[in-house]
Amino acid sequence: MQNSNNNSYLGVTPPISVLESNAREKEVTVTLMEELRRQNTFESEEEAKTREIVLGRVAALVKKFVKKVSMDRGLSESAANAAGGKIFTFGSYRLGVHAPGSDIDTLCVVPKHVSREDFFDVFEPMLKEMEGATDVSGVPEAFVPIIKAEISGIPLDFLMARLALSSVPDNLSLKDDNLLRSLDERCVRSLNGSRVIDEILRLVPNVQVFRDALRCIKLWAQRRAIYSNVNGFLGGVAWALLVARICQLYPNAIAGAIVSRFFIIMYQWSWPQPVLLKQIEEGPLQVRVWNPKLYPADRAHRMPIITPAYPAMCSTHNVTQSTQMIITEEFKRGAEIVDRVIVGTAEWSELFAKHDFFHKYRYYLQVIASTANQDLQTKWAGTVESRLRQLVMKLEYVDSLILAHPFIKGFDQVSYCLSDDEIRAVAQGEISDVVASRKKEDIEGKEGASPVYSTTFYIGLAIEPKPAGAVGPRKLDISYPTMEFTKLVKMWDKFDESTMGIIVRHIRSSGLPDNVFDPGERPAKTVQKRVKGAGKSSNTSPDMPNKRQRLVIAFFDVKLRLIEMPCLPSFLSSSQSTSDLPLKLTENGSTGNTPSLPPVAETLTPKDSKAPQLPFGENVAVATGAVTAQ
Repeated sequence: MQNSNNNSYLGVTPPISVLESNAREKEVTVTLMEELRRQNTFESEEEAKTREIVLGRVAALVKKFVKKVSMDRGLSESAANAAGGKIFTFGSYRLGVHAPGSDIDTLCVVPKHVSREDFFDVFEPMLKEMEGATDVSGVPEAFVPIIKAEISGIPLDFLMARLALSSVPDNLSLKDDNLLRSLDERCVRSLNGSRVIDEILRLVPNVQVFRDALRCIKLWAQRRAIYSNVNGFLGGVAWALLVARICQLYPNAIAGAIVSRFFIIMYQWSWPQPVLLKQIEEGPLQVRVWNPKLYPADRAHRMPIITPAYPAMCSTHNVTQSTQMIITEEFKRGAEIVDRVIVGTAEWSELFAKHDFFHKYRYYLQVIASTANQDLQTKWAGTVESRLRQLVMKLEYVDSLILAHPFIKGFDQVSYCLSDDEIRAVAQGEISDVVASRKKEDIEGKEGASPVYSTTFYIGLAIEPKPAGAVGPRKLDISYPTMEFTKLVKMWDKFDESTMGIIVRHIRSSGLPDNVFDPGERPAKTVQKRVKGAGKSSNTSPDMPNKRQRLVIAFFDVKLRLIEMPCLPSFLSSSQSTSDLPLKLTENGSTGNTPSLPPVAETLTPKDSKAPQLPFGENVAVATGAVTAQ
């Protein structure tokens, strides 16, 4: 196999090793695949066949859509039939690593006389009329305009790209860069989703090994809560690019060996050196290609992982200082576990253990977006989530904060309220057991009653331990980042203060709601409450730390000052809304019985502390030597 530079290897550097995997690596690969099956990462044959049938029906519908629009534009029936239309899959389905129930990313390629308006005005209604289609919903204003649908139980995400061609034949390939000529940016972005996946599959030495290793890394990243592009971690394409690069460096290795090297090399990678599958190429368009020498914004990327299709882009521009630290620690954890798997002292299941985000920190920020309408809530919560990274970046400048750790998803809730007081409390994150247990029918026909749709996002705050000899609580003033964040989300062009609410507030770990935990996962503090209540006097309540706890809690003594409720919509009865003034909250050691929380200093290991190493004779410098953008 050869790369674009006519070398005898794939990639921008020679391989680290061309040796085949040893007997032990082959054994652990067998057990890895067994564990991945136990973890239900493979779909059934029946579901696979259903997907193929659905895609066949969708392909026929796209041709029907193009023909209809062509006829409406005045083309003859023969010309309308010849106009064609074709679908291309991308994402996890095209990569061959999709899980049961996952969606199919589908690109609809149409000729030049079919517009984006037609996609939403004509194709979307056609989808809704399709047999077995449910939950069809278009989002034309998205960064990449999209239609979401479910057909025969298979979820699909549809994108559209209009080529500067009068017809789209069945044998069309998207590899030719010249297809991008005369296209708008949205079409280029849509096309590149498919073009990038095709390039990845072309640039790996063994597609099946790549798929097996990627399936493992994808599951690991999801379980460890670091699989989310929008929140500053890595998305599916970035993880695929990293695994592909390791495959290039070990062209004859099998999946178990690739996974082992993946963690070690990625932990030691010399960021911000970019990860490239091939040299960056120029092309026919007047568009920006990733180049840190030319563009200051590209130079600011902390973990650049570059897409191989023209125009080359950074798939990880959202990574922040905090998320990079978290990802790096997870690489180290993964390397240590896989090393023990190989020597026989650990099982693969340990690698996929659930994250500890809601057990890890003493303090969290809650960001709550709320409305009284389900469709509006989807858009409002999505807007707030897309800007959370900006809050994280501002928090990183706060003294005494080591990092701000965003969780990868929000928690949706519908609360059925009977009064303004209940509505206001819910929008501020205070949901009583009575409201939580109420159903839709309980409020129907009752005056003043309303549902409140809320989505709550969490950011864990890692705070520096108190310096030796320091007296009294330290001050952590985060009013500026929270004020700036709320201003930012309210700058959304569709923001309406009368219908949308946003709150940023601090919460202790002991006050986290039940819905962030799996059944039985709630920390043991609830057990301690029962024990204390059974046999001790009332002055040992959970909010009164004892002396033994105070030795640990002293690391976390802090004064938090932030905006508690900067924006309540008018449907929450504005006459009683919370003040816009900053609210001071003091935490002077009374942080409740949160058990087994190590000082933050222990959770962030220095990078040179027992760094995982490659096997003897393998040199990571081969892969991490200077690579420059051409």
